[in-house]
Amino acid sequence: MTIWTYLAGGVGALTLIAAGTLLLPRQIHVERQAVLATSPATILSLAASNAGYQKFNPYLTADANLKITPFGPESGVGSGFRFNGKDGKGSQTVAAVTQDTVRYNIDLGAMGKPAQEISAVEAPGGTLVTWRMDMDLGYNPVFRVFGLFMDGMVGKTFEQGLDNLASAA
Repeated sequence: MTIWTYLAGGVGALTLIAAGTLLLPRQIHVERQAVLATSPATILSLAASNAGYQKFNPYLTADANLKITPFGPESGVGSGFRFNGKDGKGSQTVAAVTQDTVRYNIDLGAMGKPAQEISAVEAPGGTLVTWRMDMDLGYNPVFRVFGLFMDGMVGKTFEQGLDNLASAA
């Protein structure tokens, strides 16, 4: 065998691996729920404001040195903050507030732009709070592989956030 045979085989193998990653899911969805002993209005009020969100921000629990810089109005659509810490940097902006949901646009730069929602509806024993994230991973093969682990990683963060929210509310 010649070196060209080895090179062609290597290129072929890499092509098959890259093509195989395109069979992995492009869209990811992460969701966690908890029933909290407070009203939906209290949850949504905290979730829609810069100061309120920082009371339960799970990334502050994991990174005491997380730098938070608020921008926009104190609460409601357009309010948000920039963050910079050990898990990365970016921004989070309140994109919509409805009767039972606060939706956020997250910008992680080259890492993507997931959308998150916190919804709160009355339930037996308090308020059912659902924290969810959806993200399009595009055609990047590395992101697609990374997406396989997203539920475990981000899910733990949401669980911490829900615990923090229970304490803050």
